[in-house]
Amino acid sequence: MKTTAVLVGLIAIGCSTSEPPPVDPAWPYPQIPEEEQRTGDPARGYDYLVNGGYITCGIPKSVYDSVVTPGDSGIPGRTGDNAMLPYNFSAATSAEGVRVVSANCLQCHAGSINGQLVIGLGAADADFTADRSEFVDLAGNFSMSTMERAAYNRFADRMRAIGPYTQTKTIGANPADNLTAVLMSHRDPATLAWSATPQLPLPPAIVAPVDVPPWWRMAKKTSMFYTAGGRGDHARIMMAAALLCTESVEEARAIDAAFVDVRAWIMSMPVPKWPFPLDAALVEQGKPIFQATCSRCHGTYGEDGYYPNEIVPIEEVGTDSTLAAGASQFSDRFVEWFAASFWGETSRLDPQEGYVPPPLDGIWATAPFFHNGSVPTLAAVLDSKKRPGAWTRTFDSNLYDQAAVGWKFTPTGLQSAEPNEAKRVRIYDTTNLGYGNQGHIYGDDLTAEERLAVLEYLKTL
Repeated sequence: MKTTAVLVGLIAIGCSTSEPPPVDPAWPYPQIPEEEQRTGDPARGYDYLVNGGYITCGIPKSVYDSVVTPGDSGIPGRTGDNAMLPYNFSAATSAEGVRVVSANCLQCHAGSINGQLVIGLGAADADFTADRSEFVDLAGNFSMSTMERAAYNRFADRMRAIGPYTQTKTIGANPADNLTAVLMSHRDPATLAWSATPQLPLPPAIVAPVDVPPWWRMAKKTSMFYTAGGRGDHARIMMAAALLCTESVEEARAIDAAFVDVRAWIMSMPVPKWPFPLDAALVEQGKPIFQATCSRCHGTYGEDGYYPNEIVPIEEVGTDSTLAAGASQFSDRFVEWFAASFWGETSRLDPQEGYVPPPLDGIWATAPFFHNGSVPTLAAVLDSKKRPGAWTRTFDSNLYDQAAVGWKFTPTGLQSAEPNEAKRVRIYDTTNLGYGNQGHIYGDDLTAEERLAVLEYLKTL
């Protein structure tokens, strides 16, 4: 898969990677204190991210090669078998000694904006609306050696287990939290051994959707996830995707040692800059309005900028509460599993009944907005009357709305009223559980002129 341009930031020149500031007791909401993190090598981290074998089960490469034509992976630094695989797939050697191909972290953590592929941007066009195990089952019809069949069967078992629990209603919504919960249900926390029968009650099949946040925010954050659930050692939490295939604590430790470097690379990422013209006078008008209206939650910017890392209660922000109520991996039984597992040695899940307002660096590139991706533009974030109850867009990264700052969209009927499945899954319906677009009405009191000025200022962050 070839792209016209790629922003990777192998060396983050001019990017602030300073540690988050200390907690300020005068800030209005509870703040999340900084915890010590391991240090690593960013260059090694990038290499492991795009070439490393951290997902060690998949389709035998011989089968993959018989179906998919090799091509340029579209990103720099890919070597060996990975050089001719799509950027979001990697090759690894399975426990059976078989070369296999599976999705890597960039399946969710690389997205396109304005015709460019940006590593670290959430994939707003990723499609999780179908049971992906059905596609894996098709591969089972191909001829394989005995070892390849064993490797395939192990991967297929995992995919059949997670398939019914990781289907979203809309393209672009992400089921990562439900995926993690299902994998925890099937693994022994002490040994990580897989059990065909779930050892914990599975999460609901109805997925509480999340919008994948950009990685570059982690340079300022003291916790992970929208509900501040990820605490302690961030590198270990970042490798949680390894739950799909990792069969032992020994294997998990080897992946963890490399993810220290992956985190170091993520912490060094540059923030993509607004690529279009700016109205300098309007920017200057918008800055003080932003500071008066938005900075108490999202922080301030510039050389003396301060990001508070705070938790805003649901009753204050008013956004969809499904995720903060303890959905998916944040339910008590999964928090307890995490604590008893290899992950709990150095990190923990500590979700709160509220959301962490994100730092807004590069906010222009991260549409749609809110933790569930329910608002297509920043203009609609600042004016709740502009938020569509149901909307659709064509997933073309060139369809960017410079004025509204976000994706061009078309208001539409509810999903339940659309008989065509291909069209239905492209509809974002805010009446679905977890998909609400309410709350965060702080911009409603601004005048139209003030909102325009704030929008222009936000483009510069």
